[in-house]
Amino acid sequence: MSADTALLVIDVQESFRHRPYFRDQDVKAYIERQQALIDGAKAAGIPVVQILHVEETGVFAEASGFVVPLAPLRIEPDAVFRKGRHSALVGTGLDVWLTKNGVRRIIVSGIRTEQCCETTTRHASDLGYAVDYVGEATLTFPMTDATGLEWSAADIRARTELVLAGRFARIVTVEEALKGASEKIAA
Repeated sequence: MSADTALLVIDVQESFRHRPYFRDQDVKAYIERQQALIDGAKAAGIPVVQILHVEETGVFAEASGFVVPLAPLRIEPDAVFRKGRHSALVGTGLDVWLTKNGVRRIIVSGIRTEQCCETTTRHASDLGYAVDYVGEATLTFPMTDATGLEWSAADIRARTELVLAGRFARIVTVEEALKGASEKIAA
């Protein structure tokens, strides 16, 4: 295993397919890039960490049967954490696991681009981790702001990458993230 890097696959679960805002149009391209990232991490010996969002009731409840990987994604994680907050680092034990395993760089991917992925990125950066944010391996859905303007998924991704770049993360492609994992992090 690559001792200092881990891939986080955040909230890539069937729960989203049962939300009113879910749209299939971007899912195929997203799954292709997410799968390439998972497969590349596995081939490189980078631990794959699956994060699942759980709530007491609704489609994010374990009892719903939807807290499973979003089809057709294939994932065999090295560790699984369940969270009830936006950041995968709040109340999950993930930070302890990362520290125990000598992880100093994380690769962030998953659903939703501007929520759990962005929040985890900012939190990880504040905790001192080097973060590679793989926007093409994140998924979100259009949103309407308070003025009635609809933001496309592409707009939201661009905005997210803009505010994270150079401050909280390095914005990378799947290939750049996998290549970067082989680089040593300065002490």
